[in-house]
Amino acid sequence: MSQQQSDNFKPFNVDLWKYDGQEGALIPLLQSAQDTYGYISEKAIDYISHITGIPAADIYGVVTFYAQFRTKPLGKYVVKVCNGTACHVNGAKPIGDTITDELNIDYDETSDDGKFSLLSVACIGCCSLAPVILINDETYGRLTSPKLRKILRQYKRKVKEEK
Repeated sequence: MSQQQSDNFKPFNVDLWKYDGQEGALIPLLQSAQDTYGYISEKAIDYISHITGIPAADIYGVVTFYAQFRTKPLGKYVVKVCNGTACHVNGAKPIGDTITDELNIDYDETSDDGKFSLLSVACIGCCSLAPVILINDETYGRLTSPKLRKILRQYKRKVKEEK
């Protein structure tokens, strides 16, 4: 990694795993990078490659193989739809459809303006409020499509006001 690159790139905490050439260190390194930046950038891949000697192309292959890793940053507002049993039975599918329609994104996508990301999660832990979503740290439950549209439009207005 060149000096100019390292000036613009805050390295993630390599002390967390104390790499000394052992096999199996790649996944913890990638997790550390994602924890630091929210996703795994090309710079992070190059940094890991430099430290470990693993070719960047091989590292990229691992990143794209595992669903837990992201190669793009999440939006400012991360919408998580619970698809656990209680939410599934109580209408998670129409809730997800409403979000994709209102925000014009599918699961695992971020809006073109970088403001909204949509993720599916196995369980939020609020089964008595099913169906449930999280927007960042805010929980919304007992959702219907009209109630959800109102909530999403409030966030969209907030985005416009921020500009």
